[in-house]
Amino acid sequence: MSKREQQLAAFSRLLDIMDDLREKCPWDRKQTMESLRILTIEEMYELAEAITQYDMESIKEELGDLLLHIIFYAKIADEQHAFDIGSLIHQLCEKLIIRHPHIYGNVSVNNEEEVKQNWEAIKQRTSTKEKKGLLSGVPAALPALVKAYRMQDKAKQVGFEWDNTEQVWNKVEEELGELKEVIHLGTDLERKKEFGDVLFALVNYARFIHVDPEAALADTNNKFYNRFTLMEDKASEKGLQLKDMTLAEMDALWNETKRVFP
Repeated sequence: MSKREQQLAAFSRLLDIMDDLREKCPWDRKQTMESLRILTIEEMYELAEAITQYDMESIKEELGDLLLHIIFYAKIADEQHAFDIGSLIHQLCEKLIIRHPHIYGNVSVNNEEEVKQNWEAIKQRTSTKEKKGLLSGVPAALPALVKAYRMQDKAKQVGFEWDNTEQVWNKVEEELGELKEVIHLGTDLERKKEFGDVLFALVNYARFIHVDPEAALADTNNKFYNRFTLMEDKASEKGLQLKDMTLAEMDALWNETKRVFP
């Protein structure tokens, strides 16, 4: 059996198991798209965490969990005579073919940016969704940092973009200056607005230097977690608790943890 035949057999096995679960398991029978929604969101975050940690075994497991959800939704839709997994996959295949004319057509591209520009143009032209503008394709419920990145990236596809990295950094400094102006004399609303502008400008700068801001912040969060937890452990070894230590004493422990988690 070839590798492709093995993959198809595994997919068919999963479909059979989903049929069994939907028919015989009380919990699986009870589920609806609405009840699965929050669980799917949780699975997405678990996958994102596994990718951040680059734990291949966890990535494999979380992708499997996410695939189960996709099959589950398709099974429910099939029961409602809306669509099935086959029509879902065929629709996806057609979309991929249409949006890659440099592979399946006679369009020439020179780089990945031209591929993305073509993708957005074709998406706007062929989408079956109500036309609401370029940014309407960015899900409203995305985490704010990711949403900022995606909106900026989409705006770039129509030429709404800075010319160079220096201009973007100048904007960051401009926004920082405006934040400083309202720190002491501004209202809570003004401080919130200016702080948001600083974050948005920094996300833009991250794009220009080819850094994923969400992944960068996730790495820093993990580093802080590891360092702080180790600091607690080191304090405990000395028979101390952090709340009873001075800032200078904690800072000394913190510097020790930086050697373990640089």
